[in-house]
Amino acid sequence: MKWLIVGLGNPGAEYARTRHNIGFLWLDFLSQQSKVSFQPVKYGAMAHYTWKGRQVLLLKPDTYMNLSGKAVSYHLQKEKISLLNLIVATDDIALPFGKLRLKGKGSSGGHNGLKNISELLQTDAYPRLRMGVGNSFPKGKQIDYVLGEFSSGESAQLPILFEWSTEALYIALQQNLEVAMTWLNGKQLAE
Repeated sequence: MKWLIVGLGNPGAEYARTRHNIGFLWLDFLSQQSKVSFQPVKYGAMAHYTWKGRQVLLLKPDTYMNLSGKAVSYHLQKEKISLLNLIVATDDIALPFGKLRLKGKGSSGGHNGLKNISELLQTDAYPRLRMGVGNSFPKGKQIDYVLGEFSSGESAQLPILFEWSTEALYIALQQNLEVAMTWLNGKQLAE
């Protein structure tokens, strides 16, 4: 059984540690934990490993956030992976930093990466992991905020969020998405 885990972000060193790249950062965490490295593939970089008999493919699209659907659609078809075995991890300004929300489907919530994926897959019915980055920015400064780097305090807490996300992923792989959602969705870092 294959799973495609997609982290959304923008390629390039200038975006590496930004809030918008939290999906990439989680996939980097997963690849380090699994001792695998990313290799260039069409529309991105991919790493893969086997976990308890399941093939896990990690994909970081290089199409920039707003065109992420091209990479997701291509690799789902190429690898013959069901939408049910897809998880897209992305930043979410509607959630406070430290809050994670795993859902089986839903709207883009105004997120251009999710919007593009939904357009190209022609459905909103695919699992996504929304990773809260907060919204403490003045009106009109959203782009500066999401393309800004995490504070040092936030950076220090990212590994905890990534551990929770990883645990939820493995619960989904071993049991199902609903059990993983129940386990993860109530968790939040203390403020």
